[in-house]
Amino acid sequence: MTLAAGNGTTFWYLTRGSGVVALILLTAAVGIGIVNALRWRTDSWPRFALTDAHRNLTLLSIVFVAIHVVTTVADGYAPIGLLDAVVPFRSPYRPLWLGLGAVSFDLLLALVATSLMRGSIPARVWRGLHWLAYAAWPIALVHSLGTGSDAQTGWLQALGIGCLLFVAAAVLARVALGDGARAARVGGAAAAVAVPLVLLVWDHGGPVRHGWARRAGTPASILARKRVRVVRATIPKPPTSFTSAVGGSVSTDIGGDGLATVAISLQLSDSPRGAARIELRGIPSGDGVQMTAGGVSFVPATTGAVYTGRIVSLAGTDVGASVRDASGHRLRLDFSLSIDTASGSVSGTVSTA
Repeated sequence: MTLAAGNGTTFWYLTRGSGVVALILLTAAVGIGIVNALRWRTDSWPRFALTDAHRNLTLLSIVFVAIHVVTTVADGYAPIGLLDAVVPFRSPYRPLWLGLGAVSFDLLLALVATSLMRGSIPARVWRGLHWLAYAAWPIALVHSLGTGSDAQTGWLQALGIGCLLFVAAAVLARVALGDGARAARVGGAAAAVAVPLVLLVWDHGGPVRHGWARRAGTPASILARKRVRVVRATIPKPPTSFTSAVGGSVSTDIGGDGLATVAISLQLSDSPRGAARIELRGIPSGDGVQMTAGGVSFVPATTGAVYTGRIVSLAGTDVGASVRDASGHRLRLDFSLSIDTASGSVSGTVSTA
């Protein structure tokens, strides 16, 4: 049996990366568009340069949104189709938060379409639609926090706060330096302060909280794939470096979606003894599987602590994994396995340093 890392992981990274880049570009476009209303210019930055930057950033953000949509559908991990990208709130996967992404995408498409037809649209109508497109930015931000796989990570939290502060500063500059009715300017200043605060409070009470995936509407079939972390009152220290012979069995199950799940159950015959389990999910390929997702668990008998983690390297039947226990102790496990497909037996070694 052979195991190989597949394109699923590539699509997953492309989905995350393109979504983040699209959010940054859209934030910059919105901020420049708001400031551009002040007719601000310098010798090195004439007003037409700001207008061009606003237009080009908007178009570039749409390109990355399209990449984000295509790679999300191609990844196949979640049940998301191309129609879900343009028809809001119909996807079985986090319908509200994914639907907001579809709304944002539709607003951007409407902006492009009306800009191409600007000559045949009354100026007042075009201007109203153009300002409505600015709603795509906060909706996209809420979408990224509500449905993104990195919603609980510090770097995405910092990015979201940075985007909020950038646009809020642009609005405050527009209010302070621009003209218009006093009531409108006061309302704009209040919104520039209140909206970021509301979003931060919501984010703290929602996406960053444990269990958000379930509350957000993730299907039970996807939640079942996730490892359950076991928290112990007293977490023992991790075992020291070791090399142990292992033996066990392998089983393969083909799901209704056509993807194969390979489960390798192992027992350690030498210190620290205990058990390990490797699971790989992906596209059947010959007598093996082209991996799109995988995980590893390890329970040394000397401590009883449960280590869970992910596969970090895969070459044939050599598997490298990074695991940690509930207290954060990390181990690097390296499996060198021999798999007999006919009998379903597995032998080999596992080591760590």
